[in-house]
Amino acid sequence: MMGYLGYGGFGWIGMIVNMVIMLAIVVGIVFFVIWVVRRTSVNTHQSGIQGSTSQSAKDIAQGRYAKGEITRNEYQQILSDLVK
Repeated sequence: MMGYLGYGGFGWIGMIVNMVIMLAIVVGIVFFVIWVVRRTSVNTHQSGIQGSTSQSAKDIAQGRYAKGEITRNEYQQILSDLVK
């Protein structure tokens, strides 16, 4: 009877269940690794943002002008306001 059912007594059903369990474990590990990487990269990114608060107002205005967020007149107005 053991030869009929296969190794472990469960036959093909046991093999399929084992494959599903192994696949679930592998997928779980992959998702866990992705979660850990994203979590650590978010923390690194947030600390970089906090460090950038030490920029001067002139540097921020210059960066915004370089990105095209403000016009030349707005940039010059900001610089003149900072001098006052």
